Amino acid sequence: MKDVQKEYDSRNISIDRVGVRNVNYPIITLYHDGGTQSTIARISMSVMLPREYRGTHMSRFIETLEEYRGRVSPHNLEGFTRRLCEKLNASESSVRFRFPYYFRKKAPVSGIESYSKCDIDLQANYIMGQHLDMVTGLSLSVQTLCPCSKEISQYGAHNQRAVVSLKVRCKGLVWFEELIAMIEESASSPLYTLLKREDEKFITEHAYENPRFVEDVIRELAVRLDSDERITWYSASVESEESIHDHSAFAEIERTK
Repeated sequence: MKDVQKEYDSRNISIDRVGVRNVNYPIITLYHDGGTQSTIARISMSVMLPREYRGTHMSRFIETLEEYRGRVSPHNLEGFTRRLCEKLNASESSVRFRFPYYFRKKAPVSGIESYSKCDIDLQANYIMGQHLDMVTGLSLSVQTLCPCSKEISQYGAHNQRAVVSLKVRCKGLVWFEELIAMIEESASSPLYTLLKREDEKFITEHAYENPRFVEDVIRELAVRLDSDERITWYSASVESEESIHDHSAFAEIERTK
């Protein structure tokens, strides 16, 4: 059959990225303790299309996924992106994996366990003959308590849920759990799925003793990221869904170390 995609294109324009987007596919992730987790990712894949080709072979993206069936993992993205280049005869490829990541967390006093969730966003770009450039993204909800409200009030202080979004480039392996810990330690308090009364009391008082503006959260996080030699670049944002205002407060920071 005629290969229309390989027809010569006379417009002399290369395309930076062409591919498929939002493919739902099962993947496997690793826990810090050596266990594994199966989850569903929304995957986008693309390659750079040279100016002489009319199109790429879209089916080959899915074929590559099928080659890695049961082995699709954030930990083998370099091999996966390299295979995309080989299979589609491309000099550059990109992939993006977005998926929920579930981890076990103990309540602070009762010790009762439950699952918590964060959202992972992995983006990887590979150029043939060069190393993989991978950005690990993580979004996690935490609690903040307003220092100003605490200072000016006779009792109590307003608190709210804040979302911390973090992206990092690393020169060594950094586990999702390590990034989660950095974020939670920077906030007034972590969030939990399952709590007993003694846990609620502890968290309420703990947040009160650790008031944080969004500026405080992002600076505390930056200190932790700066001290980790494995992290070479980061971009972080904190957005607080204010409980006594009808708007959000946010802070952002980006650094190359």
